[in-house]
Amino acid sequence: MKIEKNSVVSIDYKLTDEQGIVIDTSEGRQPLTYLHGVGALIPGMENALTGKAVGEKFTVTIQPEEAYGQRDESLLRVIAAEELKDIPDLRVGTQLQADTEAGVKVFTVIKIEGDKVGIDGNHPLAGVTLNFDLDVKEVREATAEEIEHKHVHGPGGHSH
Repeated sequence: MKIEKNSVVSIDYKLTDEQGIVIDTSEGRQPLTYLHGVGALIPGMENALTGKAVGEKFTVTIQPEEAYGQRDESLLRVIAAEELKDIPDLRVGTQLQADTEAGVKVFTVIKIEGDKVGIDGNHPLAGVTLNFDLDVKEVREATAEEIEHKHVHGPGGHSH
């Protein structure tokens, strides 16, 4: 069976940046299992996997536009440390959620200087070209319930 919309897919992967530094991998863990065609993966990865079958191993390079987008400097902000006084152990790298006009947004603390805190609303991989080594481990048809819920149930998926 080839990967198509509403296939349940299990893959092993290794993600590296342009310098070959490993960002993430499934090595030593269960394969990543997802419902194909519902936006569970970045667009470039879903596009690369469409039409593949069990046993296929390949490498794909995904540009930022098909991944997490380009960096947007307008998402950098400086706020008063006082606004974050209720957050214990605030430090560079802390992730914060904020309600914005566009919905809930995640910001990462990038700098703390005195009474000012720099935050970044870009995804950590925005602007990064991603290289994936992919190995298709399993492909099956999704159940009607998985399609309705837009996620995988059972092993490797959601239980409810």
